[in-house]
Amino acid sequence: MTAALLAAALSAPLPGSHAIAQQTEVRMLVQSSPLAGFRYYDAKQVWNEMKVGDALTLVREPHNAYDSNAVRVEWRGRQLGYVPRNENRAVSFHMDRGGAVEARISKLQEHRNPRQRIEFEVLVRL
Repeated sequence: MTAALLAAALSAPLPGSHAIAQQTEVRMLVQSSPLAGFRYYDAKQVWNEMKVGDALTLVREPHNAYDSNAVRVEWRGRQLGYVPRNENRAVSFHMDRGGAVEARISKLQEHRNPRQRIEFEVLVRL
């Protein structure tokens, strides 16, 4: 009798586990890029506050005078720079069609080359 009770308890769903399963979203990593424009925006001012794993906001700029595929990268409302021009086409295409994108900091390192200081990942929700 005790073994049957134990088996039933182990096979029963945990309270709230069904709700958690329904909230799970699948994300796919689509690219990892260096931040373009580090020295021109606010990245230097907020450098000591940022952490690997921090969420970033990607903002589409279809009317950007220099690049019609421009995607601005922000951290807590502060512009850090852009998705590099040679890597922004797929992201801008996805965003223009209403696709959900997420980004996060994947690497922070002191480096004399500003393009190697911040690396970020772009993910899409499936």
